[in-house]
Amino acid sequence: MGFIKEFKEFAFKGNVIDLAVGVIIGAAFGKIVTSLVEDVITPLLLNPALKAAGAENISKLSWNGVAYGNFLSAVISFLCIAMVLFWLIKGANKISKKEEPAPAGPTEEQKLLAEIRDLLKNKQ
Repeated sequence: MGFIKEFKEFAFKGNVIDLAVGVIIGAAFGKIVTSLVEDVITPLLLNPALKAAGAENISKLSWNGVAYGNFLSAVISFLCIAMVLFWLIKGANKISKKEEPAPAGPTEEQKLLAEIRDLLKNKQ
């Protein structure tokens, strides 16, 4: 019976459930970002740039049987996704930016110490 009790405590602990929710939301958010890159940014920005450079079929590039085009395509896709995530997180941080509270005045102890310091300076 001890094993089942330990497992229940582990499985239903707040941290485990929070982590599971985070993973599920992260997967859903990943789909949103991937769709944004593949369905919006790539057709609007990346494809015209590749056509202008004369590399429309970048994934089909190869040299002596080495398909480096697939690698380049994956790198470009990663960079696009990373840039979109950067913009989204930066925007979210601006929206949720909290104002820092004004610094509190000196405590009674600090006031007393400053007064003692000033008295000692005046005696010299």
